[in-house]
Amino acid sequence: MNLRNWNFLFQGFRQEENRQFAVIGLGRFGRAVCTKLHNMGYEVLGTDINPKLVGQVVSEKLVSHAMQLDSTEVMALRQAGIFEFDTVIVAIGNYLQESIVTTLNVKEGGVEHVVAKASSEVHGKLLKRVGADRIVYPEYEAGAALAMTLTKPSILDRFDIDEEHSIVEIKTPEEFHGKTIAELSLRANYGVNVLAVGNEDHFEINPGPEHRLDKSLMMMVIGTNDAIHRLPLS
Repeated sequence: MNLRNWNFLFQGFRQEENRQFAVIGLGRFGRAVCTKLHNMGYEVLGTDINPKLVGQVVSEKLVSHAMQLDSTEVMALRQAGIFEFDTVIVAIGNYLQESIVTTLNVKEGGVEHVVAKASSEVHGKLLKRVGADRIVYPEYEAGAALAMTLTKPSILDRFDIDEEHSIVEIKTPEEFHGKTIAELSLRANYGVNVLAVGNEDHFEINPGPEHRLDKSLMMMVIGTNDAIHRLPLS
C-alpha cells in the first residue's frame, strides 16, 4: 500500500468538494504532481511559460488541459481561469522571483489554497509572507526519505504530516509477532497509533486492540518522529 495513495494524506485538498487543480510550472516536480492527481481521477490544468513543456504534458496525457502562460502576469492568470480554482500548486521552485510573484498573484486573485515549492528555507519564508498556505521542499523531503530507508530499512514508506509528525508503513517488528495491540500498549509504550495492518492485497483499517500482529505483515502507524524512531526497527 503506497501511503501517497491515501486520499486523506493530501493536506488541504478537500477530496469530496474540490475536484480541480491547477499546476503552474511543468518541470519534474510539476509534472509529477500533475501525473499523480490526474491518475487519481482529478481534473488538472497544467501551465508553463515554456511551450515545449506544455506540449509534453499534453502529448503524454498527464493533464486534463494545458496552456502556455506567463504566471507573473495577472491578466494571463485571470484569462486562463486560474483564480477560479480552489487549489493551485506553484511548482516553479528554481526561479525565485517568478515563484514569489506567481504565488502573490494567485493568492491576491482569490485562490483559497496555494501550495508552493521552495528551493531553500529563505525561499520558503518569502513564499509564506506573500500568502502561500503550504510550502513543500521536494529535494529535502526526498533526501530525508532516502536517509531513512538507508538507516531504517524496516520503514517501507513514509509521509510527513508536518515537521514533527509522520505516518509510516513498516515491517511488523519481530518483537511484536504473535502479540495483540493491547498487549503491546503501543500508545503508552511507544506513543504511536496503528492505522492499518496487512499486506499489499488487503489492509485491515483501524484494527482493534485484540488484533494479533504477524511479522509477515506490514503496519501503518502514526506518531511523532521521535516516537516512531523508538520502535524496534531494523
